[in-house]
Amino acid sequence: MRRGPSDEMKINALYPGTFDPPTNGHIDLVERGSKIFDHVTVAVLTNPVKNPLFTVEERVEMLQEATRGFGNVSVATFDGMMVDFAREIGAKVVLRGIRAISDYEHEFQMALMNRRLAPELETVFLQPAGRYSFVSSRMVKEVVSFGGKVEGLVPPNVIKRLKSRIKKS
Repeated sequence: MRRGPSDEMKINALYPGTFDPPTNGHIDLVERGSKIFDHVTVAVLTNPVKNPLFTVEERVEMLQEATRGFGNVSVATFDGMMVDFAREIGAKVVLRGIRAISDYEHEFQMALMNRRLAPELETVFLQPAGRYSFVSSRMVKEVVSFGGKVEGLVPPNVIKRLKSRIKKS
């Protein structure tokens, strides 16, 4: 069944991740997703196994600050299975970013498992803007730990927190 412009069906997207820390590539995907979907929930995974640099609360704060200008974006946290959280918030789409072929292999496997667990969810892959295609949270933390500059790769509020946190480590 095709939807017409007057249909009231809203398409909510879920953009899950660790976001440790959020990068401009993440924010680029949020912005682009906000133009495609009626609402985007950026969901920070509570996963202590990954040994994050920032607490979940800090990551939520950084994301809220960086996405404040988008009227149809919210930030939440979840633990457990992403498909359960997607159902809980009424998401119909899972938004995922792909920077390189290596990302695609992992993301493709996750999308297929999610489809098996929740056939009603669709996964949509977006590529970040070319200027962010090489940026990862892991790489940003590594560069800062060696005294390198990451301006333009992460939001300004993240730079301050990174420098403060890595000095303390």
